[in-house]
Amino acid sequence: MRKKRILWADDEIDILRPHILFLEEKGYEVTPVNSGQDAIDAFRSESFDIVFLDENMPGLTGIETLTIMKEINPDIPVIMITKSEDEGIMTHAIGKKIADYLIKPVNPNQILLSVKKNLHKDDIVSEVTLESYRDEYVKIGMQISDARTHTDWVDIYKKLIYWDMELSSAQSPLLDLLHMQEQEANKVFSKYVRFNYESWIQDADNAPLLSPRLLSRKLFPLLDKGEKVFFVLIDNLRLDQWWEVKSLFTNDFNISEDTYFGILPTTTQYARNALFSGLMPAQIARMYPELWIDEDDDEGKNMNEEALLQSQIERWRKSYSFSYHKLLTSAAGEKLAQNLHQYNDKQLNVAVINFIDILSHARTDSKMIRELASDEAAYRSLTRSWIKHSSTMDLIKKAAEAGYKIVLTTDHGTIRVKNPLKVVAEKDQVNSNIRYKVSKNIGYDRKEVYDSTSPEKIGLPAANISTKYIFACGEDFFAYPNNYNHFVSYYTNTFQHGGISLEEMIVPFITMTLK
Repeated sequence: MRKKRILWADDEIDILRPHILFLEEKGYEVTPVNSGQDAIDAFRSESFDIVFLDENMPGLTGIETLTIMKEINPDIPVIMITKSEDEGIMTHAIGKKIADYLIKPVNPNQILLSVKKNLHKDDIVSEVTLESYRDEYVKIGMQISDARTHTDWVDIYKKLIYWDMELSSAQSPLLDLLHMQEQEANKVFSKYVRFNYESWIQDADNAPLLSPRLLSRKLFPLLDKGEKVFFVLIDNLRLDQWWEVKSLFTNDFNISEDTYFGILPTTTQYARNALFSGLMPAQIARMYPELWIDEDDDEGKNMNEEALLQSQIERWRKSYSFSYHKLLTSAAGEKLAQNLHQYNDKQLNVAVINFIDILSHARTDSKMIRELASDEAAYRSLTRSWIKHSSTMDLIKKAAEAGYKIVLTTDHGTIRVKNPLKVVAEKDQVNSNIRYKVSKNIGYDRKEVYDSTSPEKIGLPAANISTKYIFACGEDFFAYPNNYNHFVSYYTNTFQHGGISLEEMIVPFITMTLK
């Protein structure tokens, strides 16, 4: 392996000979020079991995030398060393994007630490992360086996997300092992949901917080205390995606984090309508038939959210004034941000943002998007880039500056599907979603799915007495025998929702206030 090369410029370089010998003993190759001009000449003609630069040299100063070096190659880390603690010099050096700043006299260990921090940080982090996950692997496995409550599963899911992000960042070979543990967790979680879901619907007080009770439990108490709330629902936002974008908000906001469980099916038609209405889908269909859109209707399934929210407010005998906005483009978000003052008299403003859901569907249909979001880490990164550069950030900040508490959540998450399950049904008698199916006549293997032949027991509407729902678990998805290979090839490794998984059901509920 090639030795890492260090260029060290100091007009008193001879005095630093012991430091240079120390670095050479540690396996580095050091080129010493005693002026800024010599440093630039060496920098132009040779290849270095890092530069140590004295700030106070005769002729070209350290800052002047730094400026020229950054023009030649801005990516090489430069460590500024100075006798001065002058804040102006320090600020100027930082502005020039130095990698580190050391005050003389420096000892060899300080120099070595700075080299390691700038040249070997990724390797060190990767090694420590790998060792730490090895230690945690058995503990997480035991937690999965011992999980008995929904809070146990929230804790497990958060640990899996943490290690997924850590190992992805470190590009660790243990990612495959983690993914196997995630698959095992979803297998056991699916059994847990299949065993408990009906009782959750029948006895909400002994269930996790589910979609229909989210607003009455979490949002209405804020409004009752006189808070003005800006409610942002980002469709399809997974908990790991929130963790990825959280740092974009931490400088400006105090953040409180919580989770809730999206209902089945984990889709807009069911989970989001249940959230806004405060009712299970069967109740919506019965109480507000004009607001419920059946599976076989051509009308959009999320067209009545404003009316459903109004119905929930009225049922709770509240008098909140509110506005509702569905933002399908960044331009729509920009327009709302510009006109936000028009809604300052509203106690509650609601914005539904569909970008991630659009991205998820575009990834299925577009090879280019599939390449950009090839796995969970890339999907998170794309989400962060969108949040950072879209109108959403500006909208949230302007709402907060106008005195609103920000509540950010979603209706469900999404999972990358990998395993096809064959189902048999007449296509004109079954819905198109590949994570759940609803029909009066469908063939499937009961051992592989969660099925309900009594939809009313899980709060879902039934077109007739023979209607049944089936839900895919973990990374499974449904495929028909006809044209099976093409269908499987098209959908494998795409992000889908509608079924049972940690990623789809356990979703974020975030409250933010300006610092």
